[in-house]
Amino acid sequence: MAKFAWGCAALLTLFVTVESLSCYKCDLEILSSCFEKTHVNCTGNQTMCYSAVASSVHQQLKMSDANQPKVELFVKAGSDGQSIGNCPFSQRLFMVLWLKGVTFDVTTVDMKRKPEILKDLAPGAQPPFLLYGSEVKTDTNKIEEFLEEKLCPPKYPRLAARNPESNTAGMDVFSKFSAYVKNSNPQANENLEKGLLKALKKLDDYLSSPLPDEIDENSSDEVTSSTRPFLDGQELTLADCNLLPKLHIVKVVCLKYRNFSIPQSLTNLWRYLNAAYAREEFASTCPIDEEIHIAYSCVAKALK
Repeated sequence: MAKFAWGCAALLTLFVTVESLSCYKCDLEILSSCFEKTHVNCTGNQTMCYSAVASSVHQQLKMSDANQPKVELFVKAGSDGQSIGNCPFSQRLFMVLWLKGVTFDVTTVDMKRKPEILKDLAPGAQPPFLLYGSEVKTDTNKIEEFLEEKLCPPKYPRLAARNPESNTAGMDVFSKFSAYVKNSNPQANENLEKGLLKALKKLDDYLSSPLPDEIDENSSDEVTSSTRPFLDGQELTLADCNLLPKLHIVKVVCLKYRNFSIPQSLTNLWRYLNAAYAREEFASTCPIDEEIHIAYSCVAKALK
């Protein structure tokens, strides 16, 4: 298992808001604490540890944060047993915790080795699962609900979408994608590709449709299209945490195994994706493309 600390800088645990990430390798570790480290190129060495570069400490939060239970997220490890692996559910919870602004640890779990500690912590569980103080949570949906309830305003932001339709937008994309890449019959390929395109177009239409708060009833100007960056408005919500990791897999796998790219004509969908990749909460929690390729090497069927 490899542990990644989020929400702290240097050796002191400071309860602050994460702004960005840098990568480092630990040159001297004593009792699980790193005393000497060297910064490395994140994109060139993804298996190294991550540490958060934090903003200034808000004095009024220090006392209350000191009472915050330890939060640790266990996620699927990559093919090397240490880096972050391909798992949209793990990334979903990773994004939720980052957006909440809470200090937390991320531990990658190599399921090929099945570490002994997991037999006591979460016997039989598959990542992701959450350790919140002494509580262990193993169901992704329930973990999300738990975090939304426990990490709530005024201290932490509410992440639930305001518009129920945002929670179901794009819900059929992944199933259409799975059918498309798992098919080995060339005669069925065209129709399956059309099915995926139809699902992507439906998502594009939703992103182009103005939300209620984008429409000014007192204005004579009619709003016919939306320019919002995310599903439910200007900020990332739980709906995005659920959909974006799956869209990233669709984009990477289809290009690799079907030479298919999301059409540039779906301008609203690309606006959404580009806005997401510009946010570290999403971009920095994505596994590298090679991990996704490996995960789908036996899933995506060759057409023959």
